[in-house]
Amino acid sequence: MKHIFTLLCFAMLTACAGNGDTTPTVTDIQGKNLNYGVRAEFDFLGTYLDTVGISANVPNCTGQTPVFISPVHQVLTCTITAIGDLNVQVRDGAGAVIFSKIFTIPAPRVIFATTLGNITVDINPHEAPLTVSNFLNYVQTGFYSNTLFHRVIAGFVAQGGAFTTGLTVKPGTLAPIPIESNNGLTNLRGTIAMARTSEPNSATSQFYFNLVDNPALDYKDPSNPGYAVFGKIVQGLDVMDAIGAVPTNTLNGVPDIPVTDVVVRTVLRIK
Repeated sequence: MKHIFTLLCFAMLTACAGNGDTTPTVTDIQGKNLNYGVRAEFDFLGTYLDTVGISANVPNCTGQTPVFISPVHQVLTCTITAIGDLNVQVRDGAGAVIFSKIFTIPAPRVIFATTLGNITVDINPHEAPLTVSNFLNYVQTGFYSNTLFHRVIAGFVAQGGAFTTGLTVKPGTLAPIPIESNNGLTNLRGTIAMARTSEPNSATSQFYFNLVDNPALDYKDPSNPGYAVFGKIVQGLDVMDAIGAVPTNTLNGVPDIPVTDVVVRTVLRIK
């Protein structure tokens, strides 16, 4: 989806007309806070930028708002909704491109700081946008701080995101989200996916890491939808393996509970 921001002409009429060449020019576009789901800022530098009809085309950036306008410097903010190349263009009144610049938006990256070490994860909003938005909401609010890996099955998965010490349910979960398992991502070793109940559209805060390749958890068809993968470990597979190897027992009839708490101290976004 593309959005158009029109660079308005202020009351400084002499900047829009007069003697000599007043053709608008752009010499550079600078970007700040260029991360998925974040309010970014684009600075346009040049001359006669307040000429009527001059417009900036910023794709995949919603809620575009001008915050400063002058003949030589224009600023707009918007929220980035995609990763990868972002080709920002400025067009004149006739629609011709007078300047363009490509910015690269990285995949969101988070670090799980656990009592057994750190795990760095890149998440994939391109293939699982609803799931990623949901997960980042929990990260942003600090929900995952001091939660447990409460279910660990060696050679299968390590699951967390719901309980604190003593298997106390952490309050504050958001509404369940629609399942996005049919997204082309598979439950390979080192990937992260959403846990859920038997109801496909029931995932809230709980996630799991695949300790091994688990193709049985992938989407098969609408009657066997599997589980939604939304990212992968890029550093810390050894930590995941250490979590997957902890001794477990049965507590109050619930199996696969680590004997010693494995705590997620924080989950912090770094990109």
